[in-house]
Amino acid sequence: MKKRILWCILCACLVSTSLFAQEPALLSRVHDTEACRKWVDGQMEKMTLKQKVGQLFIYTLQPVTNQYSKNVLRKMVDDYGVGGLLFTGGELRKQVQMTNYAQAHASVPLMVTFDGEWGLGMRLKDTPSFPYNRVLGCIQNDSLLYEYGKEVARQCRLIGVQINFAPVADVDNNPNNPVINFRSFGSDPKRVAEKVAAYVKGLEDNGVMAVCKHFPGHGDTEIDSHNALPELNFDRARLDSIELYPFKKAIEAGIGGVMVGHLHAPSLGEGPASISQEVIMHTLIDELRFHGLVVTDALEMKGIAGHDDVCARALIAGNDVVLSPRNLKKEIDGVMSALKKGRLSEADIDRKCRKVLSFKYALGLSSWKKVEEEGLAEKLVTPELQSLQQELSKAAVTVLKDSSSLVPLDLSVSGTVLLSVSPSLSEAYPFYHQLKQTFPVGWLHANVDSLDAVEARLRPTQRVLVALHTDKVEPYAALLEKLAKDKPLALICFGDMKMLEKIPEVVRHASTVILAHSDEKFVQRHVADLFLDNAYADGRLSIPLSGLFKAGDGLTVDPEAPRQYSPEDVGMNASILSQIDSIAEEGIRLKAYPGCHVMILREGLPVYNKCFGSYTYEGKEAVKENSLYDLASLTKVTATLLAVMKLYDEGKFGLTDRVADYLPILKKTDKSRITVQDLLFHESGLPAYWPFYEEAVDMKSCKGGLFRKKADKNHTLKLAENVYACNDFRYNPEWVSHVPSAEYPLQVADSLFLRSDFSKNIVEQIVKLPLKGKSYRYSCLNFMLLKEMVEKIAGMPMDVYLDSVFYAPMGLRHTTFLPLRKFPKEQIVPSVETDFLRGGRLQGFVQDEAAAFMGGVSGNAGLFSTTQDVARIAQMWLDKGICGDRRYLSRATCELFTTLKSRDSRRGLGFDKPDTEHTDNSPCSPEAPASVFGHTGFTGTCVWIDPDNELIFVFLSNRTYSSVYEPNNLVRYNIRTRMQQVMYQSILH
Repeated sequence: MKKRILWCILCACLVSTSLFAQEPALLSRVHDTEACRKWVDGQMEKMTLKQKVGQLFIYTLQPVTNQYSKNVLRKMVDDYGVGGLLFTGGELRKQVQMTNYAQAHASVPLMVTFDGEWGLGMRLKDTPSFPYNRVLGCIQNDSLLYEYGKEVARQCRLIGVQINFAPVADVDNNPNNPVINFRSFGSDPKRVAEKVAAYVKGLEDNGVMAVCKHFPGHGDTEIDSHNALPELNFDRARLDSIELYPFKKAIEAGIGGVMVGHLHAPSLGEGPASISQEVIMHTLIDELRFHGLVVTDALEMKGIAGHDDVCARALIAGNDVVLSPRNLKKEIDGVMSALKKGRLSEADIDRKCRKVLSFKYALGLSSWKKVEEEGLAEKLVTPELQSLQQELSKAAVTVLKDSSSLVPLDLSVSGTVLLSVSPSLSEAYPFYHQLKQTFPVGWLHANVDSLDAVEARLRPTQRVLVALHTDKVEPYAALLEKLAKDKPLALICFGDMKMLEKIPEVVRHASTVILAHSDEKFVQRHVADLFLDNAYADGRLSIPLSGLFKAGDGLTVDPEAPRQYSPEDVGMNASILSQIDSIAEEGIRLKAYPGCHVMILREGLPVYNKCFGSYTYEGKEAVKENSLYDLASLTKVTATLLAVMKLYDEGKFGLTDRVADYLPILKKTDKSRITVQDLLFHESGLPAYWPFYEEAVDMKSCKGGLFRKKADKNHTLKLAENVYACNDFRYNPEWVSHVPSAEYPLQVADSLFLRSDFSKNIVEQIVKLPLKGKSYRYSCLNFMLLKEMVEKIAGMPMDVYLDSVFYAPMGLRHTTFLPLRKFPKEQIVPSVETDFLRGGRLQGFVQDEAAAFMGGVSGNAGLFSTTQDVARIAQMWLDKGICGDRRYLSRATCELFTTLKSRDSRRGLGFDKPDTEHTDNSPCSPEAPASVFGHTGFTGTCVWIDPDNELIFVFLSNRTYSSVYEPNNLVRYNIRTRMQQVMYQSILH
């Protein structure tokens, strides 16, 4: 009856606390409280008073598997009945063996505890580690801290551990603290509390108790409690606002355990906190309403070691569990003596013991199972673990400043050199290699014996990236400071953030400062991607760096949210310009397109850059800055025409040259007299369109032909007015396969592959087509022939030529043919939901059938790109052939191609132009001057360049989604031209 009353008292205590504070989450998850009560009662009934006392002790030992160690362990378990174990470190295999040995001989299951502040690797060799808390404190996304706790819990359960003495809840607000520093989440109590709570929930939601430490706060001390007793000489208001705050939030989060440190806080109570009733009973339990397990810090530490009967005093003060006493026998005898003298009551011991047993039940120890040794190391290190380790490290990367806008780099500017300050080049190679893959960068290794030579080598460079891979940076300070004063310099710290305090003047003069915290290969690659505009960073400094940065400093680098410039800076009205927003949204409502991206540049600066809508009308994937669009006929100018202009610039042909001179297949045909200029003006006489793909279709499978004017049972798919397609046909196996092979390497859809020589068949078809007179007739076939001519003259495939001559050196990383070779499908906007010819969604495959059956690389279509990349090409034309600090085309060539206009149409040399005489038929707004040049694309794209007003207008959409054959509401409602009108109206006169 007495036991039942004690159990009810314990339950009532726990229930009543929930009225005022969070009940320990582990206990609240015990659904079968009756089963828990019975198990606890059963354990209590078989224990003597001394054994109950033993349950309150955690014994510390090394995981050594010799017979002496086993004998000692048996004595602790059998003779003293300790409640738990703490292994001090060593090898995983031996700890597991000793755990199994101890549990097998314990009459009451043992709580196996662990001191793993940064994972198992803190104590066990060859086990996973995570970044220190100071680094994790830079992370903004606290859900990652939850995942961290969850993963640590998984690992603890695998090795038979139920309690982790983590996290550190101390606030790191004293730079002279010798023991906490990097173990804390930072100097801001609020952010520390948030990180602590997230980690605690991750750990305890997954079955392992968290014990936060070191109450009431060890952060603002200059003495290590391992060596002496630190003092917290602060008033109560200060303690409440800083030291105690994270512990309050951990308790509110339902934490199971709090470790009390060996600290003296006079405003809370006299003597060491770990044996102070005022600190534990009055402050922690009564005021903060904590009713989980109260655990002492290790009692072998010098901060407490001078006190007699320390374990008895700790239990009297309110602790439930005492950790690592120096002499277990002596301390248990001391507790028994305190009981005999009435300083402790048997009821006190029963209450504490029941609490310990209740947590053991909640932690699953009522049905303990042997830890499996086989394959344990492999179970610990999983792909999910490695992914989380990388995700945490990347999320902690912090851009502290970027005054010269080096992040991201302007890849069109040459003369960039990486200076690596490292023990050897091998440590620094991953960073260099990742940069080098995208743009040319020089590489120097700093050596203290050759600083003069390094300085001379760097003198002519445009900008310098300095990568610090060692904390021995002082010898390089003078050189780095001189460089930082002379030119844009980015300082990347691939080590401890405190390294920066050693070179304060370098930091002050550097244009850019990035904390990477680690030089792991994946971190180096991630930082390189920040410079390449291909990675995200939002870290915030967890502690102040004296005289340099404050806690919380940091910039967000988001490739999906580029820098904006004020339209007023270049003579435009931002309020008027914002009217484009409503036009873009109107287009989505009218189903002109599911989403679009609009960019306007003036004088080279982006004054308007916004994404609208989604990839599809279902709206699952929002349009982003680096979403790739099928450019359709914009390929003609952003690819084929670029190549033509370059080869013309080099004198490889003249505009009046006959194309047959470069494509012998045209000789002795009616196309032998067609000139390059004829093709560019669309005055060759070639038909506007031709269904080349029909050659690949098995016409015998099309009952009634591939197309009919009227619908019937075999022709149900309406393509246009009076045009219905066969809904069930087969491809000719001579040309097409549904599986890839060496014979069928060209992919034109998810499960459709062409023979590599089908493109040759298309060219042969063009040769055989009859001409229809040489008046103006817009035709994709003109640019398909130009592509063939480019490849003959350049001696390589056009896509390879363009990438080497333009795209790569200009930094156009998102401009490519065959995008699925470089980018995930999810980054590419679909152009069609169900394509009648190829079946299924077209996402990453060019919509244009002719380009598709050319293998995806054609002169008329096939290029995929982003608004930013298209704008960069347009700016190069506007700047007369210059991009960054490099000339790609001569001024004369740019002026010729962008100004020359046909006498018979509005067309320029490859470019489209406004129709200033018939503005209703013009592809541009009526306000566009005659000097404008550019092009449109069938999928709903355009680029227009206005040299008179130094304007660039880029619009990318997928207006062909979900079907090519739906009404063209983009044109019908004049979406693009109305946006242009607003652009011109915003110009301040």
